[in-house]
Amino acid sequence: MSTVADGPLQASLARSTVLVIDDSEAVRTAFEVLLALHGARVLAAATPEEGLAVLAREPVDLVIQDMNFRREATSGAEGIALFRQIRARFADIPLVLLTAWTHLETAVELVREGAADYIAKPWDDARLLTSVRNLIDLRAARAEAAELRGARREARAALAARFDLCGIVYESELMHTLVAMATQVARAEVPVLITGPNGVGKEVLADIVQRNSERAAQPYFKVNLGALPDELLEAELFGTEAGAFTGARARSGRFEAADGGTLFLDELGTLSAGGQAKLLRVLQTGEFERLGSNLTRRTRVRIIAATNSNLRAAIRAGTFREDLYYRLNVIELQVPPLAERREDILPLARHFLERGFTLAPAAQAALQRHPWPGNVRELQNAIRRAALLAGGSVIGAPALNLPAAAAEEAPQPDRSTVEQALARANGVIAQAARELGLSRQALYRRMEKLGLRTS
Repeated sequence: MSTVADGPLQASLARSTVLVIDDSEAVRTAFEVLLALHGARVLAAATPEEGLAVLAREPVDLVIQDMNFRREATSGAEGIALFRQIRARFADIPLVLLTAWTHLETAVELVREGAADYIAKPWDDARLLTSVRNLIDLRAARAEAAELRGARREARAALAARFDLCGIVYESELMHTLVAMATQVARAEVPVLITGPNGVGKEVLADIVQRNSERAAQPYFKVNLGALPDELLEAELFGTEAGAFTGARARSGRFEAADGGTLFLDELGTLSAGGQAKLLRVLQTGEFERLGSNLTRRTRVRIIAATNSNLRAAIRAGTFREDLYYRLNVIELQVPPLAERREDILPLARHFLERGFTLAPAAQAALQRHPWPGNVRELQNAIRRAALLAGGSVIGAPALNLPAAAAEEAPQPDRSTVEQALARANGVIAQAARELGLSRQALYRRMEKLGLRTS
């Protein structure tokens, strides 16, 4: 038995409560001395009934239980029954089994049912302490993560109750901060520039700004500048007079039609030099002329622009006007790529699923591994394609048809992702590894690198 308390181990076990259920007084005493030496509060019970009674009245962080409680008993049936009662009534408490080598197969089977670990008698103090520490740390992390998720759910619900969020789906703190900022700037009568790579959802963010603005009831038009050739751009934005060109008839442009409302200009970075000059003028003065007309018209339009281009680099390269950039960039909302907000992947995937379809665990792991260079749009297309290829209501990983190379090159799961997977698996390494799409050995290596100790 160790006689010197390790610093981190002492910190992990301090203020924790461990219940030992074993019919042997010597075993109970050994655990009391060992765990108390490292700062834990130890409760002891000699029978399954006593153990369940302690659990009913005391807050317990971890249970260590024997598999047999009578001298003549060797089948482990009592231990199996106790384990299942504890799991049924106290599912969040990690449970470590004490077993003789002859009952190893039974212990392994119970691990598949949710036991956190098993320790063979006679046990190794260091291994047991490491296992206990990891499981207590994991339970604390799981509780903290659950509290954080609850706080985030409440914050999202509060925001949705106050504002129209246009059905946006997210779970990450990054997106919550961004959406909250969009609702804050919505009522400001200033231009908004939304930046981010293709497919991240810039248009949805523009909709949120418009829907919660003072102009929500006024006209709202969207123009994809990248889809308009130069010869049609002026006519689309500013309108035409009859006879301006062959077949032209009098019609208003988007600036005129959106007067008093909002105009969303997508793919701003594709605008030509001439288009930039005309756009700058109407933003500065509110004045424009229809194509083929000398009559100056006025408009009062709020501009929301979006681009996937690096406009600062374009300014340095001389392809984008600096004065137009600062005219549009009063408020900038930067939408992060999906790879930087991985908590949003599964909520979005479930949102895109057609009614009646579910995602198999392997499919969920594959979705979380993929780097999503096409962002939310790529995810939506992958889910729709998988529903067609699944051949049933459960979508497996093969139906997603994600490139194998993507899985190999995908970033390793971070500490939070690993802790959450372990929490959902109740500390069962094999189950957490399957969810993360890793082998058990790979997960052990990742835990070691992240400082998550494992027995």
